[in-house]
Amino acid sequence: MTSIGIIGSGFGALSVAIELQRAGHTDLRLWERADSIGGVWRDNTYPGAACDVPSPLYSFSYEPYAGWSSRYAGQGQILAYLRATADKYGITPLVQLEHDVVTAGFDEVGASWTVGFADGTSQVVDILVSAVGQLSQPALPNIPGVETFEGEAFHSARWEHDVDLTGQRVAVVGTGASAIQFIPHVAEEAEHLTVFQRTPSYILPKPDQSYGSVYQAVLRHVPGALKAERAGSWGIAEQFSRGLDDDSAVGKVISAAALKHLSGKIKDPALRAKLTPDYPVGCKRILFANTYYPAIARPDVELIDEAITRVTPTGVVSGDGTVHDVDVIIYATGFDAQEFLESIDITGVAGQKLATQWTDGARAYLGIYVPSFPNLFLSYGPNTNLGGGSIIYMLEAQARNIRQAVDRLVAGSYRTVQVTQEAEEEYDLDVQTRLGHSVWAHCDSWYRHPSGRITSNWPGSTHPYAQRTKTLQPDAFEWA
Repeated sequence: MTSIGIIGSGFGALSVAIELQRAGHTDLRLWERADSIGGVWRDNTYPGAACDVPSPLYSFSYEPYAGWSSRYAGQGQILAYLRATADKYGITPLVQLEHDVVTAGFDEVGASWTVGFADGTSQVVDILVSAVGQLSQPALPNIPGVETFEGEAFHSARWEHDVDLTGQRVAVVGTGASAIQFIPHVAEEAEHLTVFQRTPSYILPKPDQSYGSVYQAVLRHVPGALKAERAGSWGIAEQFSRGLDDDSAVGKVISAAALKHLSGKIKDPALRAKLTPDYPVGCKRILFANTYYPAIARPDVELIDEAITRVTPTGVVSGDGTVHDVDVIIYATGFDAQEFLESIDITGVAGQKLATQWTDGARAYLGIYVPSFPNLFLSYGPNTNLGGGSIIYMLEAQARNIRQAVDRLVAGSYRTVQVTQEAEEEYDLDVQTRLGHSVWAHCDSWYRHPSGRITSNWPGSTHPYAQRTKTLQPDAFEWA
């Protein structure tokens, strides 16, 4: 029986595990470095944590849920859904908790992967799937003096719930997707809040609403209601994604709506100028929030758009030389999105290091398969992130393609499968050419590698990717 190891226990790992198990591949094991399953929805517990994709779409297509309490579910409910799904499909018993993968090496003689853990133990599997994602490693800013601060300091993805912010002078570094969700809550508690913004974001009003018992009853009992709700959300998301192409009419509509939202909420011209983006819409992630602008406009909240020059034992120094004395620093500085699998030392054929192969940026055929690394599959790999739409839709498409590769490997009694260099290069050229006509080609963001390659995002809407991955192309691979 073919043994399959999966790194992670979030949506990507579950997508692959459930797809494989339903197809009859039962020798599965999932390795989770934490003490419970859940991925980013376990780790991100900051106040106000919620999804900015409608819940009917941010869920598995084969496991619709009628019990969402609102259109945009919060962290706790999403985590509960993920864990309930893992239980229902029998994945939970397959998860080995507190197994932190640090190495993985391919054995050409045995046609297998030896996976090493932080505690010094190891396991051997025939197939290795990485489902660590792109947003699992919190990134701290490279600012002089960060380590010298004497007060409480933490990253938003590692929220310190035992730190009481009541009456404290708090600094928040960053104004991205997480920050705009927790800043309104912190502003309610802190004596004074100083927000350090590097670049303003396009922020749209969040069309959220509570789902009452009547609405949930309709979803449960009316045939086709759940599917119709999901289809509606998907259609809107597909149109939204088109706003990220050059000279897109949808992009102009998004930009106008965001600026109207800003002008309606922020009356102070000087503050509004600080919050107005000067780059094409979509260069940075487009955000959704109803309470962020009112929080920033509070008299006890100060927005600083100067760069931070250093951190001192008692505060933060901005570019104009002003010293901002604070008691607590919260870093909302995102993740090491460009360091795909950097935390794991992966070695393929002839001692080839994945990190070396990806020196100029990560790349993979369909975002899943890497030349010189047989029997290694990636979930949420390079160029599969989205500027709009649901990543769950992409993860399911990837899982189906992976399952087809495993099916053929087993049915044909092959020992290994790896994508050809030619197929990967042809695919990469196509993706990068299309990305050259996107807004991301004209600005710097976490979507780009320092080399200049756009390594995170898929160009366009999700349907073309689902079609591209729908049927495995055996000729793109070497089977041995």
